[in-house]
Amino acid sequence: MRVYRWILASLLVAPAALADGPKPPNVVLIYADDLGYGDVGFNGRTSWRTPNLDKLAGQGVTLRRFYTAAVVCAPSRAAMLTGKQTIHCGVSRNNADLPSGETTLAEALKERGYSTALFGKWHHGVPARKGDSYIHPMDQGFDEFFGYTDATDAWEKFPEKLWDGRAQKPSKGYADDRFTDRAVEFLGRRKSSPFFLYLPLISAHFNIDAPADEVALHAGRFKEADPSKPINATYAAMVTRFDKNVGAILRALDDLGLSENTVVVFTSDHGATFESGNLGTSAFHDSNAPFRGQKRTLWEGGIRVPACVRWPSRIAPNTYSDVNMQAIDLFPTLLAAAGGRAEGVDGVDLRGIWEGREAAIDRTLFWEWRSEGYDQVAALRGDLKLVVTRRGKPELFDVAADPAERRDVAAAHADEVDEIQASLAAWLATESKR
Repeated sequence: MRVYRWILASLLVAPAALADGPKPPNVVLIYADDLGYGDVGFNGRTSWRTPNLDKLAGQGVTLRRFYTAAVVCAPSRAAMLTGKQTIHCGVSRNNADLPSGETTLAEALKERGYSTALFGKWHHGVPARKGDSYIHPMDQGFDEFFGYTDATDAWEKFPEKLWDGRAQKPSKGYADDRFTDRAVEFLGRRKSSPFFLYLPLISAHFNIDAPADEVALHAGRFKEADPSKPINATYAAMVTRFDKNVGAILRALDDLGLSENTVVVFTSDHGATFESGNLGTSAFHDSNAPFRGQKRTLWEGGIRVPACVRWPSRIAPNTYSDVNMQAIDLFPTLLAAAGGRAEGVDGVDLRGIWEGREAAIDRTLFWEWRSEGYDQVAALRGDLKLVVTRRGKPELFDVAADPAERRDVAAAHADEVDEIQASLAAWLATESKR
């Protein structure tokens, strides 16, 4: 029997009881894959348009200092879904599986009477014990699942098979379009009761591929090493098709009369990659601009991601926040919006910030990436960010004055370096042993 790590009395509310008070908000969480901070219009992209994402941001709050909790897929998703840092949720490596004892946002919301669905990428790792099966999303709170379970399968933009529930079935078409279509259908079926829709699309990760009609919209607009293989145009097409799929979700919410009482969150699992599988397209487009670094690094380009939130009944339109936030905050925030209260998590409730009732959060954010030959740790307190890499001395950056992290100011802030480094060491000492 699963041991829940929050106050049970606040969660074990029968669905019928929810009808006695105001209807809790629906939750839609749209998650991009390897999408850089600078890939969207509301963060300055001009070489292609993302009108639906820009509209979403304009209808709510743009989070200009929103950070992922990890720099590769599995840890970032596990941390976000559990509200716990990588060293506490059991997933610090890309091949680690989420322990069955961890509670996901889907499970927490399901306990409050929500219908739950995941359409897209569920990144499972290797089971913790020999002979165990991997953790399936329907074992961790999702009533419905349609998509990928294996990370390498999710490289394919036009898959021949997808999981539908617990069975693999033949598939045809562009994966993100199929996930979006299923999501729209889910919204129509579940409109009368609160729901949690998690939509982790696969753009713009790894294989550079997109529908031909979308690529044609960008043909000839970018320099290509081989014009017969317009990979830079195709990367742009993956992003603009992602935007159109977001638009389909937003239109469905409008058409069903659900927009006013639905929290819509958009963000990315981490920054864009400049690695070989990307074929140089993100580097060509400077996808993480204006930041230094990429996926698998703890500079801003690896961890600061595009993000916005719309909740018309609670969040004013055309607002912005420069408060440091992290993906682990989504669990306690969205659970609180649903009337619950999270215990034993690392994230904090952001509703006061999103709604403009609070101005700041006094805390330090932490990261670690100590796998695949990397050895990096980092901490952010206010505007000062400490980055320590293998065999390197600690470097300190003012990410407000120097977002590109070009100027190490450690010499001028020796006391702050000592304090932040001590807090980082204390945080690492809390790592769960599994």
